[in-house]
Amino acid sequence: MPKERGEKVVATNRKARHDYLIEETFEAGMVLSGTEVKSLRMGRASLVDGYAFIEGGEIWLDAVHIPEYFQGSWNNHSARRKRKLLLHRQEINKISHKVAPGGYTIIPLKIYFSNGNAKVEIAIAKGKKEYDKRQTLRERQDKREASRAMAMRNRLGD
Repeated sequence: MPKERGEKVVATNRKARHDYLIEETFEAGMVLSGTEVKSLRMGRASLVDGYAFIEGGEIWLDAVHIPEYFQGSWNNHSARRKRKLLLHRQEINKISHKVAPGGYTIIPLKIYFSNGNAKVEIAIAKGKKEYDKRQTLRERQDKREASRAMAMRNRLGD
């Protein structure tokens, strides 16, 4: 069977960019069981409550919901178990130095298959305050209105 090519997104955390200010992103592999991979290939996962933490020099992904594979047998995985992430030592050190003083957290942004391998994009993020969220929404709305006005002006020919 030929190996898959390209990138197939399984799940994204769309609310993360609204709730957090993303500082830096990393691509990490995941240690998964067979039924987890099959469940992901069916496009079933949720990153809503997910977060990552550093323990013993390793990064772990927790509270990410990958539902049980419905054709799995007694050796099916648990849906919200913690999963080990695969990163280079320099990347783990860089993340831990950024997160250790406090104020930053590690959140998953998306789970996808890259050339047949399950990957997760994690980000070092800082929580936004309520007024920051309103400011972001206001900026997005102003940009949308400006582009509409420009398009209308271009259509009219002035």
